[in-house]
Amino acid sequence: MQVILLEDVKALGKKGDIVKVSDGYARNFILPKNKGLEATAKNLNDLKLQKAAEAKKQQEILEEAQNLKKEIEEKSVLLKIKAGEGGRTFGSVSTKEIAQALKEQHGYDIDKKKLQLSDPIRNMGTYTVPIKLHPKVTAELKVKVDSL
Repeated sequence: MQVILLEDVKALGKKGDIVKVSDGYARNFILPKNKGLEATAKNLNDLKLQKAAEAKKQQEILEEAQNLKKEIEEKSVLLKIKAGEGGRTFGSVSTKEIAQALKEQHGYDIDKKKLQLSDPIRNMGTYTVPIKLHPKVTAELKVKVDSL
């Protein structure tokens, strides 16, 4: 019997997969626990429509992320931090401070976890900070660090 999985089933498949299982396994486990539906013509058509809608939604999210990338790359963020001699800062600039400055200066509310700063910024100057907006889209934000 062919079954459309409604959720991930260990050692069988992922949600949305069409798998062939024995009749007993389908009747006694998959169907009663609502882990799958019988693969009838109607259910297959519904699955096809669901996948098309999901693909369209994912495409819209990708386009939105690409537009946001263009906007972010045109802007820069200025951070002022206390510094000593030679441009060495007291403390460092973290992703939290960069995300907060981006929100205050330009109105973009981006999670600090999306900023991919390998090491905290400890010196004055201009830095490029990658921001992971989408698995396929990474923006480059210019961060200028200046002394108070």
